[in-house]
Amino acid sequence: MFKKEGKENIRVSEEFDEEFEYEYVDAHPNKELVFFHKPSKTLIEADLLFNLPATEQYSKTPGGAADATSGLVTKLFAGLQNTKGDAKWQKRMLWYAFSSSDRTGFNKSIQRIGRWGFENLVPCHGDTLIGNGKSVFENVFAWHLQGKK
Repeated sequence: MFKKEGKENIRVSEEFDEEFEYEYVDAHPNKELVFFHKPSKTLIEADLLFNLPATEQYSKTPGGAADATSGLVTKLFAGLQNTKGDAKWQKRMLWYAFSSSDRTGFNKSIQRIGRWGFENLVPCHGDTLIGNGKSVFENVFAWHLQGKK
């Protein structure tokens, strides 16, 4: 049973809530749900952060990891949606596109997620980040964590 008593007081069940924190990022265009699995210190998300290329996801395909970096569109998205260096293009996409309709709400959700004690990050799009997930998150969402660009 999913109970909603205000955005900050969403609860699923006592058993689930013992192991998970979760945030409904309604300011994200895809109405993102983000989960923090406390025992494994793992953040699980879908479209909030991309970590392209997705070599893990393609590793079992006939072309293997090479499929994750082949093709013009794939190369374009990997250039824009990766976490390397200062992640400038992903920061810009998040700031100017994904959060533009409700930046205050988006910032608040990101700041709540940023307070969680995760170390690992499992994105739907791209490779899993083990041990450095929090630092990558803080880099990519720096503008939202500060509330300004």
